[in-house]
Amino acid sequence: MTETTGSSRAAGMNGSAPTRLVDPLEDPLPGVGTYEDFNTIDWVREKSKDRDRHREIANKSRQSTWALLRSISDAFSGWLLMLLVGLKTGAIAGGIDIAAHWLTDMKEGVCLIGFWFNHEHCCWTSNETTFQERDRCPQWQSWAELITGTSEGAFAYIVNYLMYLFWALLFAFLAVSLVRAFAPYACGSGIPEIKTILSGFIIRGYLGKWTLIIKTITLVLAVSSGLSLGKEGPLVHVACCCANILCHRFAKYRKNEAKRREVLSAAAAVGVSVAFGAPIGGVLFSLEEVSYYFPLKTLWRSFFAALVAAFTLRSINPFGNSRLVLFYVEFHAPWHLVELGPFILLGIFGGLWGAMFIKANIYWCKIRKSTCLGRYPVTEVLVVTALTGLLAYPNSYTRMSGPELISELFNDCSLLDSSQLCGYSPVTGVGNTLGDRPAGPGLYTALWQLALALVFKMLITVITFGMKVPSGLFIPSMAVGAIAGRLLGVGMEQLAYYHHDWVIFKGWCSPGADCITPGLYAMVGAAACLGGVTRMTVSLVVIMFELTGGLEYIVPLMAATMTSKWVADAFGREGIYEAHIRLNGYPFLEPKEEFEHNSLAVDVMRPRRADPSLAVLTQDGMTVGEVEALVESTDYSGFPVVVSAESQRLVGFVLRRDLLISIDNARKRQEGVVSASQVVFTDHAPSLPADAPPPLRLRGIVDLSPFTVTDHTPMDITVDIFRKLGLRQCLVTHNGRLLGIITKKDILKHMAQIANRDPDSILFN
Repeated sequence: MTETTGSSRAAGMNGSAPTRLVDPLEDPLPGVGTYEDFNTIDWVREKSKDRDRHREIANKSRQSTWALLRSISDAFSGWLLMLLVGLKTGAIAGGIDIAAHWLTDMKEGVCLIGFWFNHEHCCWTSNETTFQERDRCPQWQSWAELITGTSEGAFAYIVNYLMYLFWALLFAFLAVSLVRAFAPYACGSGIPEIKTILSGFIIRGYLGKWTLIIKTITLVLAVSSGLSLGKEGPLVHVACCCANILCHRFAKYRKNEAKRREVLSAAAAVGVSVAFGAPIGGVLFSLEEVSYYFPLKTLWRSFFAALVAAFTLRSINPFGNSRLVLFYVEFHAPWHLVELGPFILLGIFGGLWGAMFIKANIYWCKIRKSTCLGRYPVTEVLVVTALTGLLAYPNSYTRMSGPELISELFNDCSLLDSSQLCGYSPVTGVGNTLGDRPAGPGLYTALWQLALALVFKMLITVITFGMKVPSGLFIPSMAVGAIAGRLLGVGMEQLAYYHHDWVIFKGWCSPGADCITPGLYAMVGAAACLGGVTRMTVSLVVIMFELTGGLEYIVPLMAATMTSKWVADAFGREGIYEAHIRLNGYPFLEPKEEFEHNSLAVDVMRPRRADPSLAVLTQDGMTVGEVEALVESTDYSGFPVVVSAESQRLVGFVLRRDLLISIDNARKRQEGVVSASQVVFTDHAPSLPADAPPPLRLRGIVDLSPFTVTDHTPMDITVDIFRKLGLRQCLVTHNGRLLGIITKKDILKHMAQIANRDPDSILFN
């Protein structure tokens, strides 16, 4: 859309020339057609603008070789942008992985040959490591060894404990202080806001360069502090920041909000691709979980960008194992049909935990918002970090980082494995086979520690998610499920060992055979809990088998994931991200939510019966002063244009922002425009007295094809129109006469009332 202005500069140079009326379509102005902060874009208008631009380029390409080259460049620019997004995000993710690993290890000790080496890298070159104690080498020293000269005894333990707490508090303090001082939008997961932005909402600065820089730095610090959070959700935010910044290099994405959201959808796929090393899962995650509008072209570009990002990350090799996957597993025994029972039990646990977590976390976030707790974010982060450190350090399974814990739980025990989880009693006469074995003292100790770790993780994650530091939910949720799965897996394994003659084990589990794989149960439990919290299904299963390389275990993963979704949905249809969107009052029309009420458009539209009449503009009967007075006396985002106040026949719709910018520029640049000038929204200016000031033509900023419904249109159809077309507002007519208007906010308030929620919780339009 464009704007009037353009004073008649010709008239200025030649006083005898009459004042020229400038056509708004011929003299576009910056600002018209853009949106204010915390407003929703008009998808239909943006798509229409892009079609017009594309048509113009196609027509010009037939006229000259230069125009043809420009057309080819325009078509290729989308793929080039995807390449750059993939490269940039992959490089940043690799840096985050390396830095987080280094700082996490720094809490426990330092490398003498170079402080920049993490524990694993420090001991790589050492010839003095043993198979049982592969992490012990003279080059790496704990803080107790450095300070007291010994690693044994109570005093050494206390020194290590205090140093662990000191580093954890320092990292957490730096993270929350940087977020608070430089980029308040860098906190949290980012996925609820990304979902809202992809649905057409504008949050300026949320995907800016400061948010990207601070989120990248503080994500490393927050993960390294030992808090119960992951980096996977925030990496989606980081990828979208990269995409948004790069979009400004390409005019067709910089000037069109709908086109930019196609790129952001692809960037969400890139974020998951680099977070888990799961490019296909990333594309499906974007399609299933975050995207509002996902055309086929975006699917291909997402796939390409996720591929580039995964290749970049693989080239950096942050895990040092030449593998892209985070938790590579190699299980030796196939699963049996009887095991579907325990897998479904894990699905039920995941669904119950997911539903409980969402309710508890939202309740805690409401307390944070409504009490003084929310006014002291630094104190809250430090208290939770201190609590986490104090309780986590004594237990080796809570002390280790989330990915390390999950990797340990997914592990399949070999004969030479030194892990406590592999502390089985030796069995005579079995040879070198890896059959089921009776649990030894080491394993019993590990199971007690895991049971305590499960309770700790379940409780601490509730209060950690939503604090003012970058915090993802994928790894903590997977850790809860993996612990529960491993406990159940070991229980099943011992049952099979001691009762292999039971009916359920007969025929497939002979004595001494490797029947049950506890690591597989951990993997299935992790998927079940993550599914219960996020309600992901297809994308989750694909992410899990890409994450682990366990392709033959798709059926157990599918069974557990589907069960967890059904169980969690029985307690509430919202996943954690939708719950946080509602908590923050964002105008998000959930595509999965059914509208089942039998109300009509006339029941939802404004004005209601007791309200003052609808504020409208007439096509040629108002002055500039009257229009300005109407705009100042209301706070509406736009105004219907009618033929006259008496007829109320609809002409079109004009946005408040476009109207103000047009009048302001006309006053500055078009001679003779005063408060008494007539505002004209038609093609031809009406005849005016000779002494009247020149009229102001604003036909160019009017949307002449606004969406309308009749007053008897059922609301379920109206809601569908809003969802599928991404409308901001819709006008209600009766026999062609304007009756009222329905905005996205009106629909959300109506839906909140039906669901017995507070309609005033919808804060934005």
